[in-house]
Amino acid sequence: MRYPVVLFDLDGTVIDSGAIILASMRHAAETVIGGSYTDDQLLAAVGGPGLEAQMQALDPNRVDELVRVYRAHNEPLHETLALCAGMGAVLDALKRRGHTLGIVTAKRRATVELAFARVPIEHLFDVVVGGDETERHKPDPAPLQLALERLDARAADAVYVGDSPFDMQAARAAGLYAIGVAWGRIHAPAALVDADVVVTEAQELLDLV
Repeated sequence: MRYPVVLFDLDGTVIDSGAIILASMRHAAETVIGGSYTDDQLLAAVGGPGLEAQMQALDPNRVDELVRVYRAHNEPLHETLALCAGMGAVLDALKRRGHTLGIVTAKRRATVELAFARVPIEHLFDVVVGGDETERHKPDPAPLQLALERLDARAADAVYVGDSPFDMQAARAAGLYAIGVAWGRIHAPAALVDADVVVTEAQELLDLV
């Protein structure tokens, strides 16, 4: 195998959560601030520096209220989650081949557990790093570096698979091979300019690692 360690972003990469994130961002913005917003405005910072930073961009004076309203709307929607197309088979295949798998996400660990309760794949991962486990967040490499430290693994032996420009920038900064995915429905594939390669179907990952 080229890369023994395969780390994944969660939202829009492993689980098909773009729709519930967008719905919750819109609900929070319209409920707390009012007005109307484009999808691009609401999703611009998703997957990067965390929910608080996303809300800071909407209204720096009402961050706490925006976060509270977002979470109250978003957490029940996790009951509707499903895996991204083909990801279940790919994760199983990678595990059978002997790869070490991990999740590195901007989600808080508590919210990750909500996703795993609906999509029972936690047993496939040797490490999970949530967005509340590091002081610095993607595109900073710190979350990826923490995952590698917990696995006692080298960056040269690892890839990071994600759907956002923040994922690709973090991978580059940490020295990992950066694989962008085009199916996330959160960020346009054209935004993945820092990726080493962009794939359009999950099955393609098996040939890259």
